[in-house]
Amino acid sequence: MRMSNYVLLWVLAGSFFLPHAVFSQDVVGDGSQPALTLEQCIQYALENGPNMQQALLDQEIGDREIKSSLSGWFPQISASASGTRNIKLQQQPIGGELITFGQRYNSGIQFQVDQNLVNRDQIFAGRTSKYVKDQYEQNVENLEIATVVDVSKAYYDILLTYEQLKILKENLVRQQKQYNDARSRFESGLVDKTDYQRALITLSNVKSDQKRAQESVQAKKAYLKQLMGYPLDLDIALSYSYEKMQQEALMDTTQNLLPENRIEYQQIMTEENLAQMNTGYQKWAYLPTLSANYNYNWLYFSNSFSQLYDQSYPTSAIGLTLSLPIFQGGKRHQDIRIAELQQEKVFVEKTNLEKQINTEYQTALSTYKSNLYEWRTIKTNMDLAQEVYDIIKLQYDEGIKAYVELIVAETELRTAQLNHYNAMFNLLSSKIDLDRALGNIGNN
Repeated sequence: MRMSNYVLLWVLAGSFFLPHAVFSQDVVGDGSQPALTLEQCIQYALENGPNMQQALLDQEIGDREIKSSLSGWFPQISASASGTRNIKLQQQPIGGELITFGQRYNSGIQFQVDQNLVNRDQIFAGRTSKYVKDQYEQNVENLEIATVVDVSKAYYDILLTYEQLKILKENLVRQQKQYNDARSRFESGLVDKTDYQRALITLSNVKSDQKRAQESVQAKKAYLKQLMGYPLDLDIALSYSYEKMQQEALMDTTQNLLPENRIEYQQIMTEENLAQMNTGYQKWAYLPTLSANYNYNWLYFSNSFSQLYDQSYPTSAIGLTLSLPIFQGGKRHQDIRIAELQQEKVFVEKTNLEKQINTEYQTALSTYKSNLYEWRTIKTNMDLAQEVYDIIKLQYDEGIKAYVELIVAETELRTAQLNHYNAMFNLLSSKIDLDRALGNIGNN
């Protein structure tokens, strides 16, 4: 089962807790493209994201490199050809006569087969190929987890901004009405101009907040499309349920931390295994190298180039080659010691990683709990602010409360509503960080 299936299971896990729950769906976007859920955004990013594409290409390159390194166990077959024109032949006086050796033209064609029988480089490549392959797969998995985290946060950021825009739109309508009412009262001589001037200030502030949020959406969409590898010339539409988001923000905080569930820990374990094998590899430096070889040569000689290939003089040989290293000036001893020190270094890194993972978990857990408490508190405050505003609005309409009190209540309500969505985003982000710290994302 691929890692991408695991991450989708993680994303979908929240819905399993409420199998009979039905959530209303909202859509953001211009409607020119099908609306995407979070699961679909993640799946699209896993298939098209630039970082994922690079990681998959690296994995494929790694597979080819492994096969290349293991190819040394197969027979190495080669052929070569040569041709020579001897301008000056060797001569030597023998028995009072000047004898000429060789012929003016010679040529040769050689067919060679070599087969490694004992070779420490090939032994090392064979034993480490599994762990090298694991490294590439773990790198892909690590990027898949990062993609899930980044896309989820970017997705929630956009949706919660749209929820804030809804609040600002409602506030804008309400504030426009209050401004019109205040202006009418002033023109009727019931109140002085300060009421409608205050209403105008508040109305301008709401419009400014709305404009700022609208502009930020475009930047946030661009970031999400970058993460997903989504076409820049297409608008991205998102489908979501705020009620479902609230449900998914809750999680069990009593889970035990298991470092081995973290991909970083699995990566360091692979490095440790490779370091151990490298130490063994350096100790194999005392092993001899043994190979078998076979060759067949076609030799041609003639004083006339046109007759050079009329007659061949073949030779053939089969043999073994044994190479035994005896003394290398202490190089092997130093290489072994270097490998042992590197192995110790990886062990120290693993120990430090365990502490780092624990720190990340404690930080994520603390942040999640505080954000959960803050979200619940702000949600309660928002409900209270709504109740206070409703009462003051009613009293203002009846002439009991001053307009300035209505403005204060309106501002407090809008602030509480916006803070509520900011708190929700912080809670969702910290929940994702806690899941990542626990190793839940991608853990099968």
